[in-house]
Amino acid sequence: MEIHYSDLEDAIGLIRLIGSLDIEGVGQIETRFAGYCAGERPRMIVDLSEVDFMSSIGIRLLTLTAKSVATRGGKMVLLNPNPDVQSVLEITGIPAIIPIYSHIESAETVLKSSK
Repeated sequence: MEIHYSDLEDAIGLIRLIGSLDIEGVGQIETRFAGYCAGERPRMIVDLSEVDFMSSIGIRLLTLTAKSVATRGGKMVLLNPNPDVQSVLEITGIPAIIPIYSHIESAETVLKSSK
């Protein structure tokens, strides 16, 4: 599992995940993922376009982090999951907790309006 971070305009963070969000993959990135989402009022986009598999522990990582971000006045959104990952997210009810967008512009607009 790979994790890449970059800063976008208006203090929005972009996390790109590459690989499988299974027990091994989550173990490899969990600490860094949480670190990138730390601080007051973080606004994060998590790009899932290169995640090829997601297990329950991957769902757990995303939901716990999103809830932590929200308690600190921030917001986390998901970007462009592939159809298999999108299906897992929908079946588990994730869109009700973490919004999912297919275009980065839409995700940025929502995060910019949540200042």
